[in-house]
Amino acid sequence: MNRFKIIAFISYCLTIGSHVIIAQTYARNGMVVSSSKIASEVGIEILKKGGNAIDASVATAFALAVTHPTAGNIGGGGFLVFMDSSGTTTTIDFREKAPMKASSDMFLDKDGNLPKGIDHRGRESTSNHIGLKSVGVPGTVAGLYLAHEKYGHLPWADLVQPAIDLAENGFELPWSLANSAIYFDANTKIQFLKDYFRKDNGKLISFGEVWKQPELANTLSEIRDKGHDGFYKGIVAKEIARYMKENGGIITKKDLRNYSAVERKPIKGTYKDYDIYSMPPPSSGGVALIEMMNLMELADLDSIAFNSTKYVHLLAEVMRRAFADRAEHLGDPDFNLNTPINKLTSKEFAKKRFENINLSKASPSDSTKFGQIYDGNSTTHFSLIDKDGNAVSLTYTLEHGYGSGMGSPELGFIFNNEMGDFNPIPNETTRTGLIGTKPNIIQPEKRMLSSMTPTIVAKDGKPYLVIGSPGGKTIINTVFQTVLNVLEYDMQIDRAIEAVKIHHQWLPDRISYEEHLLSPDTKRNLELMGHMLIPRSNLGALMGIVIDPKNKILIGASDSSRPEGAAIGY
Repeated sequence: MNRFKIIAFISYCLTIGSHVIIAQTYARNGMVVSSSKIASEVGIEILKKGGNAIDASVATAFALAVTHPTAGNIGGGGFLVFMDSSGTTTTIDFREKAPMKASSDMFLDKDGNLPKGIDHRGRESTSNHIGLKSVGVPGTVAGLYLAHEKYGHLPWADLVQPAIDLAENGFELPWSLANSAIYFDANTKIQFLKDYFRKDNGKLISFGEVWKQPELANTLSEIRDKGHDGFYKGIVAKEIARYMKENGGIITKKDLRNYSAVERKPIKGTYKDYDIYSMPPPSSGGVALIEMMNLMELADLDSIAFNSTKYVHLLAEVMRRAFADRAEHLGDPDFNLNTPINKLTSKEFAKKRFENINLSKASPSDSTKFGQIYDGNSTTHFSLIDKDGNAVSLTYTLEHGYGSGMGSPELGFIFNNEMGDFNPIPNETTRTGLIGTKPNIIQPEKRMLSSMTPTIVAKDGKPYLVIGSPGGKTIINTVFQTVLNVLEYDMQIDRAIEAVKIHHQWLPDRISYEEHLLSPDTKRNLELMGHMLIPRSNLGALMGIVIDPKNKILIGASDSSRPEGAAIGY
């Protein structure tokens, strides 16, 4: 180990501050790491019954829709990366779509401005995140069904049933959801969300009490019995369309009937002796991750101390370039047929980008050119591997925490507000982060651009690292830094997850950083180099697994920022 890898470890130990290190979990036969211990246990039980990684992923995802309603969902969408034990990799795109009645100016007032209002959380937000017009056609059920249809093993009904049992029989309300219940009771004006955590007698469910969701159980039963059509046709689709029409939404039965998930070829890159696989557009995560890893491969990291001023500056400059390229070029590939993905992920392109990085001065971010749109902060991710070495990295979201906050009381689930991930004002890009570039302008049946970055790294052609994170605009960069920590600095997965993280998104031009993990000297020196610094309590919530091929051991860790999460193995 060279001296800077030793310094990286020492720096990690010195700067860990108030972070709580969650002990790694070790197993041989399977591992599930998610934001909900209950959902992780559901996935493990499927593996024990002979299910493969896809089977366990389907069951885990449906369980999260019950136990982690902040982001776990059947009313949103996301992405799945699957690598089998031989190294063959594919992806499932189940990102939401714009309804057929959507238009590029649908959220603007008569003067062409984007008005503000109060969202379901009682906070000021822009109109593209408020109300039922902000809801994209959900993709989660279609994505899970497609993955199972092509690569699953156990019967579909067996994979949905555990979630039904959780919804019918209930589970003890954890502290975070109890706090949400209290918060929404006081702050939201949306009746569905105000009643979401209430008992039949009208009282709020308290911490530790059993929370049952019979309406959600009924909806899941339709999905169990009728598969894809149980959500996109029949009584569930009819009720979604009715609710939309009566409450100002624009999703119709035809929108639901026409929705389909898509299998896509993964984005592939390399870093030294490792192969990196991640999501292609409409996720921007894979392209940006590979571009940043290519840039870091050009740096002389043996001469740059981990977590030093020079190191943080380099990370920020690499992030700045990848995010600017993201905004200029990326969107739904079915609407942007000439996206230069091969160029953006090439080693040659990285060399050109690296040439103009000044290691002693911050670059400017020019708001007259390009920019960035993001997923909301309340995405969720899980990583999973089975006894045969098949691996899944899955990230899905409702956009904001609890999505739009709206849903039919008859169905029991919350709709996303993902339409806010489109560029809302065509051709208008500002230094504050408003983006108007063409690839991500609203069009009917178009999938909105995403930051989700479910990723699998292979070593010698076999799965080695399974990783992903929620975190909205920070997802790409938290995954990037964690992958770099494992591949370059040989960090164990728990240390790689908990180590210092920063975030630069090109616009606004500033570095967000975990406030307890940068020294005063580093912060002062970065400011002298021209960086603006914004402290954050936490960046990301990573869920990861490393496979030790020599000892045939699976090593999992759940980010300490998700105390209800867990790495469960057997």
